[in-house]
Amino acid sequence: MEAITSVIHTINGIVWGPMMLVLILGVGLFLMLGLKLMPILKLGTGFKLLWSGRSAKGEEANEGEIPPYQALMTALSATVGTGNIAGVATAVFLGGPGALFWMWCTALVGMATKYAEAVLAVKYREVDEEGNHVGGPMYYIKNGLGTHWAWLGTAFAIFGAVAAFGIGNTVQSNSVADVIHSNFGLNVWVTGAILMVLVGAVLIGGIKRIGSVAGALVPLMAIAYLVAGLAVLAINADAIPAALNLIFTYAFTESAAEGGFAGAAIWMAIRFGVARGIFSNEAGLGSAPIAHAAAQTKDPVRQGLVAMLGTFIDTIVICSITGLVIITSGEWTSGASGAALTSAAFSHSLPGIGNYLVAISLAIFAFTTIIGWSFYGERCIEFLFGVKAITPYRVLWIIAVPIGAGVSLDFIWLLADTLNAMMAIPNLIALALLSPVVFKLTREYFAANK
Repeated sequence: MEAITSVIHTINGIVWGPMMLVLILGVGLFLMLGLKLMPILKLGTGFKLLWSGRSAKGEEANEGEIPPYQALMTALSATVGTGNIAGVATAVFLGGPGALFWMWCTALVGMATKYAEAVLAVKYREVDEEGNHVGGPMYYIKNGLGTHWAWLGTAFAIFGAVAAFGIGNTVQSNSVADVIHSNFGLNVWVTGAILMVLVGAVLIGGIKRIGSVAGALVPLMAIAYLVAGLAVLAINADAIPAALNLIFTYAFTESAAEGGFAGAAIWMAIRFGVARGIFSNEAGLGSAPIAHAAAQTKDPVRQGLVAMLGTFIDTIVICSITGLVIITSGEWTSGASGAALTSAAFSHSLPGIGNYLVAISLAIFAFTTIIGWSFYGERCIEFLFGVKAITPYRVLWIIAVPIGAGVSLDFIWLLADTLNAMMAIPNLIALALLSPVVFKLTREYFAANK
């Protein structure tokens, strides 16, 4: 087992190494420049389309399973999770305050990546034998690049179907069980059993129920977390200018050791800022377009404009709140990391309730991630084996929830993190090769809608 772990550690160091970070940022920057900064300039248009896309009208109601709004909420349900609470804290702990700056940079170019993913997902989606619209990297690789690239789509589907059990299931249930036990004393197996029942109840209804639950729960949990975060920042208002100074200073200079913080080189700020930013918003990993392919829309560009909001909301808004709370509280030098650091930061300004707010937020975030990633895994397994494989996969998914809650997951986390990165490789290749299609569809859409 140690030998296997060592090999996967080596692979993980390669797939999350400098080349991967350059590839993700490079493809995102290439798409952003090719789109002439459109994702940033048309952010307001995206929000308008999101509001009008709460329900599909006319013929478009037959062009997918869920409204555009629910497609985004389903994608957000999978991305807004432990990365926003534990991931940001880990980035700051390992890379210093400057890591937050590089998370922002990742998100800005990631908006172009997420836009392109959704455009291609809708453009090249198919209708399966049950009448459902299915899409994502495996389909736009197969239908957009041709049969000689089909192996690349198969590789993505294999990585996605397996990685989902780690990053989207057991790791999440383990985080929930741990934080609930730490703050409320509930046995981890009891938490796992409760989660299993809740997840099973949602998954029985398929994508339509997932979309409905996500559409209701994601905005509620995000707004509640933001209100709590803004309350803390209001209390620490006088520390915000100094925090912003630390973020921009340490993005380009080495951060010195301070208190329990060991210090960090510029490369560490870049590495952990980019890696945790991608882990949080998933731009480039190829997961979100699987949800957007189910949207009730005829226009790929319209869904792309809605999809890019996911990266903005996840990282520019929610992760920024977490990062600023941690830095303004001064707890980033305490030596704590992960969810414990975020909990300490909230408790510093909201004693007696801050840690409970973080615990409840993390539990809800992780629950929605489990139901969002279940859909991604199902679509990957359907691509490989057809619709007959969905039910067995769903059963295994539900069983894995309590197992993840009660066992040590160091190896599973390592394996899932490695496969997660490997999902990005075929997806980024496809995005680069199909970029002319994205640029052409975008030009045509805005020319027709001047």
